Amino acid sequence: MSEEPAQPAPVVWMWPLPRRERWQPPWPAWTWAAPLLLLTLATTTVVGARLAFNFARHLPPYATANDLWPFPWAWHHPQALWAGLGFSLPLLAILLAHELGHFLACRYYRMDSTLPLFLPAPTLIGTLGAFIRIRSPFADRREVFDVGIAGPLAGMVVTVPLLIYGLAGSRVLQPGEMAAWSQQFVVFGWPLGAQWVAAWLHPGVAQNAIALSPLARAAWIGLLLTMLNLVPGAQLDGGHILYAVAPRLHTVVSWGCMAALAVGGYFYWPGWYVFAAFIALMRVRHPAVAPGPPLGRARAVLALVAVGVMVVAFTAAPLLAG
Repeated sequence: MSEEPAQPAPVVWMWPLPRRERWQPPWPAWTWAAPLLLLTLATTTVVGARLAFNFARHLPPYATANDLWPFPWAWHHPQALWAGLGFSLPLLAILLAHELGHFLACRYYRMDSTLPLFLPAPTLIGTLGAFIRIRSPFADRREVFDVGIAGPLAGMVVTVPLLIYGLAGSRVLQPGEMAAWSQQFVVFGWPLGAQWVAAWLHPGVAQNAIALSPLARAAWIGLLLTMLNLVPGAQLDGGHILYAVAPRLHTVVSWGCMAALAVGGYFYWPGWYVFAAFIALMRVRHPAVAPGPPLGRARAVLALVAVGVMVVAFTAAPLLAG
């Protein structure tokens, strides 16, 4: 008796299938990632060169026009650029670790995404950060959680040792230097984690009496960016984590965060207005994702770790006018 011909398998949309059965997207192109990385290395190195120049001469980091806009100065002093790598390379390492955390989580779940894309800019730190663009939908909330939390945790793994090493190499200001340092245009606030490390390495020294080394300043920026990304709103990393853990609370908490950021912008730091607007531009909500398997106890613990990281990295006024 002849066997019946096998019937073709039904066509099923790839994303609801288990991860191992998904098609692996091709490796993303370097078309934009490579030049943006090089440009950001250039802009952050210029900023770092001026920071290193001032630090070596016991000068405040942001007290003159050359400090706020160091690019013409760097053009006339190209030999100083090598010293700027002590700021730019640690900063790019922190940003890259954060975005690679997201990127590798996407590759693990066979989700299509870009490589980390850096944003060069003539700012006080030489960049506006970095991001990846995820082109694939999430299959379930477990994937939302893992991709969302991978970035902040990876970034902190790099930031913490750099912060310790950078603060160990920072200087305690002498009494005669305090007057000059009080005339700065911009003063950096102190996150809780930086306060702890400074108290450990420089016991009994007031925070405003510590001159941050360029490396410590790069680590400080790492804390700031981690904290900002963990804000539990919209589709920020913290918003992804919140949605995965408690999807019904996401919209309410996002609106509450946007209001809190607006209040913080009025009382503490105008930059909070920018983040409130950013959440509004993302329409506050999170795209609907299927529940999928339970998150489990380990992810619940990691969610608490993310909250702790945000608390440690938090400062109400990251930048203050001098």
